[in-house]
Formats: sequence, structure tokens, C-alpha cells
Amino acid sequence: MSDTHDQDTQGQAATRPGRLIVIGAGGQVGRLLAAGPDAVALGREDIDIADAVHVDRALADLTPDDVVVNCAAHTAVDAAETDVEAARLGNEIGPANLARATARYGARLIHLSTDYVFSDAAGGDRVPREPGDLDPEAQPASVYGRTKLAGERAVARIDPRATVVRTAWVYTGALGGSDFVATMRRLEAERDTVSVVDDQVGSPTYAVDLAAGLLALADRPDVTGATLHATNAGSCSWFDLARAVFAGVGADPERVAPTTTAAFPRPAPRPSYSVLSGRSWAAAGLPPLRDWRSGLTAALAADGVAGPSV
Repeated sequence: MSDTHDQDTQGQAATRPGRLIVIGAGGQVGRLLAAGPDAVALGREDIDIADAVHVDRALADLTPDDVVVNCAAHTAVDAAETDVEAARLGNEIGPANLARATARYGARLIHLSTDYVFSDAAGGDRVPREPGDLDPEAQPASVYGRTKLAGERAVARIDPRATVVRTAWVYTGALGGSDFVATMRRLEAERDTVSVVDDQVGSPTYAVDLAAGLLALADRPDVTGATLHATNAGSCSWFDLARAVFAGVGADPERVAPTTTAAFPRPAPRPSYSVLSGRSWAAAGLPPLRDWRSGLTAALAADGVAGPSV
């Protein structure tokens, strides 16, 4: 974890009167948030968000000073295409149960969502998407996207003070991990070349930077009832990101070859353009997340990688 994030985590206890209750504390972002001195970490073994009774029991001591950050979700994008009920329970029913609890006790809810809620047609003009660009009639292409959008809408309906934060392409990059950056690091060591799609564009987001941004939001009780976008600044394709990872670990980026989405069919369709505009985040007076290249450099440095900067 970076020094900046440590400082943010240590400082936030003095500015927030209540607790930071982290749902999904076992995930990439949840683990970082749960490291704070006033954090209450709730993982799968502690709370079943799909069970309303269990949520009521686990959160029975909520107070209006508490901030609940929901990082829990059913994120198996491809598996969701055939296990729709699991996706619905994790992405729609669960957030709705949390919203009922925060609305009942007057606590704040910050609900983490995704770029997948946009249909591909919304990005046809290749302009970064604003929260208000979401067509009420549009349907995301994947089950994951549809259930995450249903969760957003349920949260907003049940607890109008809740804040939805959409993000994208989140990674830690840690060796042994399963996110894209970690996977590219592993493949760099295992293969002579790798092929990566160059026709999907988004904003890579370092989990440490996202967690720091969420802590800043948690310290702003005046920001409620909003939908915000939080990603590292800038955009690239998965191909560009893979090349940057190779360069960052001191490998030859020419070992990464471009390919197309059509050449690698998956059960769930991926957005071809899912760049999220950070203007809503800045307009709320929240600190912007740094450029994705700087975030990647920090992620690789966190594991002691001393390759060239990207």
C-alpha cells in the first residue's frame, strides 16, 4: 500500500465521527478500505447481503454517523450469463438490502458500481461518459451489466441519500493476483509473446487510488444522492495497457501483439468503449485520481519492480 493511501487512511478517523463499515472486505478495494483505524471489515463470512434478515442482524448497531461502503458484488462476468440468479442476488438484491438498512438508521451508503451499466451504443461517439448519459430505456449487453444497473436503481429508490460510484478496469497488479495487470505480469514471465485485444478502450484504475478516493468521499457528508464516476485519468486499450505493463517490468513491449475481440469470443459481451468522465467527481469537490500511467507505475513499484516508467 502506498504512503499516500496510508496517510489518507490514518487521517480519516479524525474527520469522520462514525465508523467506516466495509462490505466486501475481502476484495481488491475492500481490503484497502478495511485497513483504516475506524474500519469495520465485513466479508462473506460476516454478512450475506442477499439475505435481508442476515443484513438486519449484521447492521443492527448502525448509527447516523456511520458510512457503509459496499464493495461486494457478483463479478464473474462470464459466469453470470448462465447463472443469472447468482448475479441478481449479489448485484441487485444485496445492495437493496443494504440500502434498506442505511435508510432505516440514517447511515450513509456508498455503493460501488461499474462501467458495464452502459450499453455499447452510448459510447458510439467515443466521448467519455457522464453519469447522466445513461439512457433510462437502454439495456446493458451483459447479465452482469444489467444486474449492476438494477442494483444502482434499487439503491437510489430505497435510500435516496446513497451515493453510487462507478469505476472501471480495477486492478492491484500484485504478483499472484488474477486481475489484468497481474495476469500480464505472469504471462510476461511464461510466454514469448501474448495477444491482447486493441478494440476495447477504458480507464485502468489502480485499486489503491480508488480506495483513497472513496475515503475522501466518505469524509464528505454533504455529498449524498449522487452518481459519480471515479477512475484513473486518461484512457487506453487493453493492448496499450499490456504493453505498458511489459515496459514497466523492463520487458520488450513488442512482445505484445494486437488482436480483436472477435478473435477471442467470450460468453459475456464486453463494452468496446467504456471511458468514464471524471467531471462529476471533480464537480463534487473530490480530489481527482491521477493519470492511469502513474497509477500503473506505482502498482508495479509496490512489488519492487524497477523497470522503466511508462
